Amino acid sequence: MHTLPSHAMRPLCLNPSLCSSRFPFFSFSIPIFHKFKNNPTIYKKSQKGPPFFSIRCCGSGSVTAKPSWELRRNRAAVQEPDEKVVALRQLFTKPGIGIDAYIIPSQDAHQSEFIAECYMRRAYISGFTGSAGTAIVTKDKAALWTDGRYFLQAEKQLNSSWKLMRAGNFGVPQVSEWLNDVLAPGGRVGIDPFLFSYDAAEELKEVISKKNLELVYLYDLNLVDEIWKESRTKPPNKPIRVHDLKYAGIDVVSKLSSLRAELVAAGSSAIVISMLDEVAWLLNLRGSDVPHSPVMYAYLIVEVDAAKLFVDDSKVTSEVMYHLKKAGVELRPYDSILSEIRRLAAEGAHLWLDTSSVNAAIVETYKAACDKYLMNRGSRGKTKNKQYFESDSLPVGPSGVYMQSPVSLAKALKNPSELEGMQNSHLRDAAALAQFWCWLEEEIHKNVKLTEVDLADKLLEFRSKQDGFLDTSFDTISGSGANGAIIHYTPEAESCSVVDPNKLFLLDSGAQYVDGTTDITRTVHFGEPTAREKECFTRVLKGHIALDEAVFPENTPGFVLDAFARSALWKIGLDYRHGTGHGVGAALNVHEGPQSISFRYGNVTPLQKGMIVSNEPGYYEDHAFGIRIEVQSHSAISVCS
Repeated sequence: MHTLPSHAMRPLCLNPSLCSSRFPFFSFSIPIFHKFKNNPTIYKKSQKGPPFFSIRCCGSGSVTAKPSWELRRNRAAVQEPDEKVVALRQLFTKPGIGIDAYIIPSQDAHQSEFIAECYMRRAYISGFTGSAGTAIVTKDKAALWTDGRYFLQAEKQLNSSWKLMRAGNFGVPQVSEWLNDVLAPGGRVGIDPFLFSYDAAEELKEVISKKNLELVYLYDLNLVDEIWKESRTKPPNKPIRVHDLKYAGIDVVSKLSSLRAELVAAGSSAIVISMLDEVAWLLNLRGSDVPHSPVMYAYLIVEVDAAKLFVDDSKVTSEVMYHLKKAGVELRPYDSILSEIRRLAAEGAHLWLDTSSVNAAIVETYKAACDKYLMNRGSRGKTKNKQYFESDSLPVGPSGVYMQSPVSLAKALKNPSELEGMQNSHLRDAAALAQFWCWLEEEIHKNVKLTEVDLADKLLEFRSKQDGFLDTSFDTISGSGANGAIIHYTPEAESCSVVDPNKLFLLDSGAQYVDGTTDITRTVHFGEPTAREKECFTRVLKGHIALDEAVFPENTPGFVLDAFARSALWKIGLDYRHGTGHGVGAALNVHEGPQSISFRYGNVTPLQKGMIVSNEPGYYEDHAFGIRIEVQSHSAISVCS
């Protein structure tokens, strides 16, 4: 599965021959939390990558692709009525709301890529089901932003009430710029502060304030939930399980001890962990709350002398309770997180907050509680700009330590047990894929009519027979012909295509095993591909091999390597609209940060030993075919004949 365009990604040596013979993903030894420098003033604001640019073909006989806007079906001139959008707008003027626009992001309160069905608010309001996108509804407009992976999918799923904003394309404004254009000065923009990271909310607030627009935090209700009502599914409550130490490699007590050492070194007395995979990794727990990701909805606060897990206790089995008790972790209700934040501030805690991932509701609650603390201290508060400090002395009251979560990097640097589990799970996964391709070739030769869903289901059948199989790691992308050009295409039984032996077939799939997570893509042809398809495939393959064979200094950021994978395509004016590589969790999220290999140069996380990253260049000709080749530190390459 291709990389997610996000700051939350992280990088490695891509050639297995350069790695340890036993652990081809690299091996390393403790300490768990590796030292890295944080500059809070630089870190707080994410850098923006370069703007996208148009591509022209070079030379005669080169491969060309028509833009999707030339080929997409004509829409009706009259907008279709959208009952959900109309109902949402009716809430704008209710007492206590009073807004002119409402933003609906893709994320849940933990900034997750994959989320539980009950939190799929953007999909509910817009009809667009891709994993990335932002919807905005004003009193007379509705617009949806998504990136190049989803342009074709969004075209199909949005009705005519919605305007598709192809993020990154030339001339397409960013969300904040568009709001400044369409709203009159003095307008109010509403958001649910639980669904935005603090950094994202602050950046939005800063930009729209230039047009005298106000960002309004609606803490007490989510407007989409108000119209979703009874049809909204209930929050998940499946039991949590303990992740066995033979797969985790390091026990919880040791992980917490290392984290507490980081707290002391940073001058912090507590940290809020809100990313679900960080909570799961730190406590050696796994859950089933989110499709394809073995995590549970929870917050974790670790203090120098205590730890509290905020979770629905109906999910906590007796085994998990004992596991947590041994590590000194107490349970608290999931919804009590804000009251605990206020308590910490009242006690003068110096709270470590990763403002790129912790939601705005938590950070603003802490800041407000700090202000209250200072007011209660009276004259000791001094000036607003120096509210927590007196000259060069230690803080007198509560103060925030705003740096990247140390858990993020520690989780990315896999220990030997995690690497061994990843290797073993990939071997079993490869066996399932070999069985699948053998079966498929036989069926094709027998002229059996098979749909894209049939193939995805059959692959799941082979995988489910492997030891330790739990789930797929994302919805299988099974695309024949033109559907392969939809970068995140998900076939559906009622509308999918029959697999055409005379067209390219792209299969991007992965699995969750008890000991590891897989993600692999192959593109094949069952007959004779065209000259154009052969050239495109060959150039994608050249890029894949070039990246696989790259030798680079340790601590090189991933964006430095991205051009290796694109160079062969660039030579004839082609490119692809996604990153080249993403981190992969060890029996955790299939997309993991902080490393990535991408043209987005804002991510300067260095590639380090112990990281696992995908290698997946591609090429997509809209409404014609798609090509992608992906491995995770594997050297085997599939080619079409």
